[in-house]
Amino acid sequence: MHEHSMVEEFENVLHLLNYRWNLKALALWKGENLHGEDYQVYEGYDAVLSIDNLKRLDGIEDPFIRTRLRHALIDHYLQRVLLPHENEMRAWMKGAAAVVNGEKIYFREIIPWCQKSSTVDSRRILQKEAGCICKFLKPFALNYWRLLLETIRSELGFDGYLDYCRKKKGIDYPYYYHLLKRILKQTDTLYFSSMSRWVWERFEKPLSELSRYDAMNLLGFEQFDSLLAERRVEDTLSFFSSFWKLDILRTPGLCLDIGRETEKSAQAVCFVLQVPEEVYIVMRPEGGWIDLESLWHELGHGLSAVWTSPELSVVERDLATCFGLSEAFAFLIQNITLSEPFLEGYLHLPRHQSRKLHGYKVLRDLATFRRYATKFICEYEMFSRETLSDGRPYERLMTRYTGFYHQPETHLFDLSPEFYCLDYLLGWMAEAMLESFLRESFGPRWIFCKEAAGILKEWWAQGNRRDLPEFVRHNNLGNLSPELLLRRWTEKLT
Repeated sequence: MHEHSMVEEFENVLHLLNYRWNLKALALWKGENLHGEDYQVYEGYDAVLSIDNLKRLDGIEDPFIRTRLRHALIDHYLQRVLLPHENEMRAWMKGAAAVVNGEKIYFREIIPWCQKSSTVDSRRILQKEAGCICKFLKPFALNYWRLLLETIRSELGFDGYLDYCRKKKGIDYPYYYHLLKRILKQTDTLYFSSMSRWVWERFEKPLSELSRYDAMNLLGFEQFDSLLAERRVEDTLSFFSSFWKLDILRTPGLCLDIGRETEKSAQAVCFVLQVPEEVYIVMRPEGGWIDLESLWHELGHGLSAVWTSPELSVVERDLATCFGLSEAFAFLIQNITLSEPFLEGYLHLPRHQSRKLHGYKVLRDLATFRRYATKFICEYEMFSRETLSDGRPYERLMTRYTGFYHQPETHLFDLSPEFYCLDYLLGWMAEAMLESFLRESFGPRWIFCKEAAGILKEWWAQGNRRDLPEFVRHNNLGNLSPELLLRRWTEKLT
C-alpha cells in the first residue's frame, strides 16, 4: 500500500477509536448510564489493534507521523488489554468509602470534601480511613501496573516504562529529574518560611502536624471564598465577551455542562472528542475560587482545541502524544482569575484584598509546583528501580518537600500515568513565558486587550503540530526554561 494511503487509513480509524473511547469517558464522568460494555468500543477492530500493524507503521518515513500513529495505536492496544483489570478496580473504588463522624465519604469525593466540608479533626479521621481503603485496593492497582509493564516489554518491545514514555513523548526524563531536584533545593527556604506562616495563620498548628488532606483544604482557598460574594461561576464568562469578543456559550464546537447533578464527578474536566469540532467541559460546581479556577483552566484546554486550524491534518490536530502545550494554555487562562488586574478591574475587589489574595495564590502555585515536581521524582525513581509496591520512598520525599505528611499506602493512588506531572510542570514553565510576552506586548493589564486575544488565537490555531519546546522556539519566546517562574515566586514572596 502507498504510504500516503496507509497514513490516511490509520488516521481515520484511530480518530474514530479515540472518539468512541472519549465518548464513553464523557458519559462516565457525567454519571450517565453507559449503553454496552467498554470492550464493545473495540468490537470489529481486532485486526487493526495488532503487532503486525505496528510493524507496518514502522515503515513510515516521516518520524513525526510515524511516532504519533504508532503511539495512538499502542494506546488502544494497551487499553484493550487492561480493560478487565481497570473495570474491576473501578468497581471496587466506586463503592469504597470512608466513614467520618457517621458520614460516608466516597473515594472520588475525598478531595472536594476536604476542600469544603471538613475540619482538622475530621480530616484526621479521614486519613486513617483512607489508609485502610488504599491498603485494601492496593492489590488491584498493583495488578494493573504489573500487567501494563509486562505488556510494554514482552509484546511491544520497550525496555521499560521510562523507555516507553520517552519514545512516546520525546522528553528527556533524566534531564528534568535532575533539574527539578535543583529547583526544589533552590526554593526550599522561600517555600517553607512562607508556608509555615500561612498554615499557622490558617490552622494555628505547625506545618509538621499537618497532612496532605489539610493541604487539600488550604490550597482550595476556602478561607477566601467569602470575597466572591456568592457570584456564580457561570457569570464570569461575560469577561470573554466583554474584553476578548469571545462568546463562550456560542463558540462553535465548545459545549459547557456546568450542572450540579450529584451523579457527576466533582473534578472539572475537558473532553476533546475531535478537534476542533467537538469539545465538552464538564463540572459540578462546589462554590468558591476552586470553581472559578477549575472552569477557566478547562476553558484553556477547550478554547485552544476549538480554535485549532481545521486546515491541519488529523495527526497534527487530534493525535498529540504530549499535552504540555495544552496545559500551558490552561494555566494561562486559569491564572487570569487570581491576577490583580482581574480581581480589581473585573471582580472589583479592593486593592488591599486583591494584593493579599494574589500573594497567597503565588505561594499556592509554588506549593503545587513542588508537589508535582516531587511526585515526578518519586515516580521516576519508582519505575527506574521497579519498586512499585513500596510506598515508603513516596512518604519520605513527599513529606520532605511539601511539608505535609503523605501516607505511604496512598502512593499508587497518587500516581500520574505516563509521568503526566511533568506535562503540568513543563506547561507551567511555558505559561510564564506566554504571560511575560503578553505583558511586555500589551502592559500589565493585558487581559483586557482584545489584541492579546488575537495573539492567543494565533497560538491556538497552531494546534498540536509542534511539541512544547518547539512551539516556544517557533513563536520566538525563547527556550523552555523555569527562570520566569522562579522570578515570579521570588519577587512576590520575598
